[in-house]
Amino acid sequence: MDSAKIIEIIAQAISIAAMVVYFLSYQQKKQRTAIFLQLIATTLFSTSFFMLGAMMGFILNVVSAVRAVLFMFKKQLKTDNLAWLIVFMTVYAACYVMTFTVFKTEFTPLNALLELCPVIGMVATHFGFRAKSAKAVRISGLVNEPAWMVYNIAAFSIGAIASNIFSITSIIIGFIRLDKKGKSTDEQ
Repeated sequence: MDSAKIIEIIAQAISIAAMVVYFLSYQQKKQRTAIFLQLIATTLFSTSFFMLGAMMGFILNVVSAVRAVLFMFKKQLKTDNLAWLIVFMTVYAACYVMTFTVFKTEFTPLNALLELCPVIGMVATHFGFRAKSAKAVRISGLVNEPAWMVYNIAAFSIGAIASNIFSITSIIIGFIRLDKKGKSTDEQ
C-alpha cells in the first residue's frame, strides 16, 4: 500500500473519531459543554481535511476551533459583542478568498458555490454560539450541517459526511429529548 493511501485511511479514521465527538456535542444540556465538544471535533476535522487536501475545510475548522475557545469564555472575553462579530465575519470572508488565492483552488461557478457552503455553516454556528443556550447551538446546526455536507461530499470525507448525517439526527433527538421537555439550560 502506498503512502498516499495510508494517509487517506488515517484521515478518514480521524474524521470518524471527530464525528463521534460532534454527535455528542448536540446532546449536551449546557452550551459551554456543547461548545467544548465541538472544539475537540473541529480540531480533529481540521487534521483530517488537511490530510485530504481539502484546504477550505482545514482552514475553517482551525478558525472554528479558535472560535470555540473564545466562546467557551464569552462572558470574560465578551465575544458576543458587535466587534467580535465583525472580526469573525471578516475572517470567514478572508478564508473564502484564500481558497482561490493562497490555496489555488480553481475559480469556477461550481467551486465558488461549493467553497461557500462551509462559510455559510460557519456563520450559522457563530450565531448559535452567540446566543445564550444549547438549544441555539442545535438550531444553528440545522443550517450548519447541510451546508457542510455539500462541501464534505465534494471533498469525499467519509467521516465528515457521516458526521453531518448523524449530527442532523442528533439535533432532532436533542430537540425532542431536551428542548421539547424543557431540559435544555441557558447556563454556559
